[in-house]
Amino acid sequence: MATGLTRFGRRMRWVPSVCNGRQFSTSVCDKDHNPPAKSFNLYTAINQALHIAMETDPRAYVFGEDVGFGGVFRCTTGLADRFGKTRVFNTPLCEQGIVGFAIGLAAMGNRAIAEIQFADYIFPAFDQLVNEAAKFRYRSGNQFNCGGLTVRAPYGAVGHGALYHSQSPEAFFCHVPGLKVVIPRSPREAKGLLLSSIRDPNPVVFFEPKWLYRLSVEEVPEHDYMLPLSEAQVIREGSDITLVGWGAQLSIMEQACIDAEKEGISCELIDLKTLIPWDKETVEASVRKTGRLLISHEAPVTGGFGAEIAASIVERCFLRLEAPVARVCGLDTPFPLVFEPLYMPTKNKVLDSIKSTVHY
Repeated sequence: MATGLTRFGRRMRWVPSVCNGRQFSTSVCDKDHNPPAKSFNLYTAINQALHIAMETDPRAYVFGEDVGFGGVFRCTTGLADRFGKTRVFNTPLCEQGIVGFAIGLAAMGNRAIAEIQFADYIFPAFDQLVNEAAKFRYRSGNQFNCGGLTVRAPYGAVGHGALYHSQSPEAFFCHVPGLKVVIPRSPREAKGLLLSSIRDPNPVVFFEPKWLYRLSVEEVPEHDYMLPLSEAQVIREGSDITLVGWGAQLSIMEQACIDAEKEGISCELIDLKTLIPWDKETVEASVRKTGRLLISHEAPVTGGFGAEIAASIVERCFLRLEAPVARVCGLDTPFPLVFEPLYMPTKNKVLDSIKSTVHY
């Protein structure tokens, strides 16, 4: 198991889990260097992380639309039965109210874990997140904070979600100082990053790739562990071009890397994991080595977070670049239904961009 966790580039650093003075497992390797693990899909890993968070901190609460019976994606299944309806409860269909309540709960020293049923519906809560949660500590001169706030939201394409169940709104929140934005790519990452987000002393927006809830399956350690925020991971080493992505798009990009390798192109693939604050150093080091950069995400290309990455890397690596920075993203249209295959940044689109960038 330990080997499997370290085979992709940078070694994964496991952070000690501490809550209320109690310390939990501090690394992936126990005394026998073989911690218990089971094969989980992504939604089950999220569910296990929530169980651990609730069990290890009596100040933790989970709430949102329909979470009492497990939620539309079943991520909160069993929580109400185990921890009671005073700690796991349904809310009215009012995202502004959900997040406003969560801010107040967190400000009183609790761990508020709020679920927005679909990321597409997070916009009524935008003012609460941007003008309240993000500025709470700053405007009080650090006398008060709502750092115990975590907002979970399923995001991205699902194959049939159309306009209002497929959007990727992460870039909106990356423009807001005071928030952290985290997006996992797999079950093992989702569990460790969610526990880190819940225990982080800052408000976090945690987007979950709903396409992968049941599709992505891997071995997940059963114990309590955390993965560091703001630390990107090189999941495939290469020398010709650097690819950067997050969430569900990583699997698409990895397929393109495999096909590119068949044509003699060596791709380095980086999972950003935390978008704000993002790990500029890891991406910069890779681009200085390869001389080329391609960024891919589902959100529309204009104003997407890929533009921020491109601008930062051009500032830092201008003299090392062998080609313009490439972006393979969603189109500048509302998310379509029947035309979803044309909208999506597919493997073939990524592969074509890899080849055109390398042969520039």
